[in-house]
Amino acid sequence: MSFITKRHIPRRTFLKGTGVTLALPLLDSMLPASTALAQTVAGQTKSRFVGVFFPHGMGPGHWEPEVEGALPDKLPYILESLEKVKDQTVVLNGMWSQSAEPPEGTTGSDHWVAAAFLTAIKPRKTAGSDATVGSATIDQLIAQKIGQETLLPSLQLACEDPNSSSSNCGEGYSCSYTNSISWVELPTPHEEKTPRTSPLPMELNPQVVFERLFGSGSTPELRAQRMKQSQSILDSLVQELATLRKQLGPGDVQTVNQYTDEIREIERRIQIASKASGEVPELDLPPGIPEQFDEHIRLHWDMVATAFKADITRVATLLGARDLTGRVYPFPKSDLFPEGGSSVSFHGGSHHQDDPVQIRRFATLNRYHVSTMAYLANKLKSIPDGDGTLLDRSLILYGSNMGNSNQHQHYDVAHMLVGGANGKLKGNRHLKYDRKTVTTGNLLLSVMDMFDVTREKQGDSSGRLPKLV
Repeated sequence: MSFITKRHIPRRTFLKGTGVTLALPLLDSMLPASTALAQTVAGQTKSRFVGVFFPHGMGPGHWEPEVEGALPDKLPYILESLEKVKDQTVVLNGMWSQSAEPPEGTTGSDHWVAAAFLTAIKPRKTAGSDATVGSATIDQLIAQKIGQETLLPSLQLACEDPNSSSSNCGEGYSCSYTNSISWVELPTPHEEKTPRTSPLPMELNPQVVFERLFGSGSTPELRAQRMKQSQSILDSLVQELATLRKQLGPGDVQTVNQYTDEIREIERRIQIASKASGEVPELDLPPGIPEQFDEHIRLHWDMVATAFKADITRVATLLGARDLTGRVYPFPKSDLFPEGGSSVSFHGGSHHQDDPVQIRRFATLNRYHVSTMAYLANKLKSIPDGDGTLLDRSLILYGSNMGNSNQHQHYDVAHMLVGGANGKLKGNRHLKYDRKTVTTGNLLLSVMDMFDVTREKQGDSSGRLPKLV
């Protein structure tokens, strides 16, 4: 119908109900009839960015491909879950997280600098309100470029309670440095040369994330009533959805139905998690947070994918774990993990004493963490976006802050890029750099280039990352 009449629905179309603002995914009806793809919204789709941080490094010898160049037919043990997106994966070997190293002559403070992941700047040592990382993190710089047209410029997520009641997390460093990997710049007096920055809270509760994405404008009373009655936010949009479907062709109706089904499924899982959390008070989990990490992180990733699909946001970050966490991950059995979860605590396992058996045990935990990112990548790959997929449009940066964590080394640190970055990144590659020659600042500078954010320097950068683009 839209092709014949040359009428189309605006890309920024929202459905509004009681306490709900629902953005729509990209539909064929949003493309003007007989218009070349490059001139349509599909051809102009901007990239999405995801930053994912897990501390404590990876098991040495279990993530590095043997030779530089094309990725091997069989990926290293830790990276095997990326097999289906290997053609859009770049493994970076030899990265130097210099900004995570303790100042010369000191020890221990390298456990409190997660904020350096997306800045490549060593945070100022302070436990007070003057905590700063000296620059906005690159996710926020990217959001300033591509996120201002969306309902949410960026989304910050966490899978572990930051427990920020204490101002001093250790060695005189503010907890804000390890509680958030996303920081914004604040207005700075002219006489100050170093920008003031402030951490953005990383949202732990999937229920709150859902309400932020789909329940804009609703009151706490309405949300509580909806949860109590097990209602869906879509219940207030029944008439609007019915009217919309009458304007759409069969393909667009199917897309809208799939989109609303995904929203209802996420709601169902959040409601189950809310009830489960309420029945186990000894865990001291806020309502809405799943007990199991696996369900928790998948809920977050499902909402990110849905938000990307509907263009609600284009930038997301996730803090997978906090430094020094003793968390144990009882992940479910699967083809990747025939034995199921490991009993190794994250920080405890990272001190593997350079023993091959303990390294392998720690590598299994790393393998699991990478598989959660692969879950997102595969989900984005399954979602059409214009003439490609959401993974073609996206760039996922996955990294850590240590190489051999047993020795607290901050070189040979594992980093990966997954996604096409809107045609700006070629995958299926292993890039290897000489030890302590290329800092993560160079990587961050090159990542920003892919989003047309041009800066001369980022943190400790000495230039762009060679061989990347």
